[in-house]
Amino acid sequence: MSERGNRKRVTGIVVSDRMEKTVVVEEEVQVRHPRYGKFIRRKLKRMAHDEGNAAKVGDFVEIEETRPLSRKKFWRVVKVIKSGDAVTTKRAGR
Repeated sequence: MSERGNRKRVTGIVVSDRMEKTVVVEEEVQVRHPRYGKFIRRKLKRMAHDEGNAAKVGDFVEIEETRPLSRKKFWRVVKVIKSGDAVTTKRAGR
């Protein structure tokens, strides 16, 4: 029997839930500029598998790295940390 090793876990906000059993999670990271040393905010979008379609737009979720499930899907939703409202996200105004 093999256990799951140390898999990466990140948190982010769900920005899309239009697909079946898939959500798009946006993670905000800070990276250091190579020359000037200033920290810059970058956003990464990751597609994650959501078996029960539990996560909705605006929810704060935790996702975990997994085996490739499709061409772009390498993550799965572990849990919904905080249920949010679509109005609270920046993308709701578009």
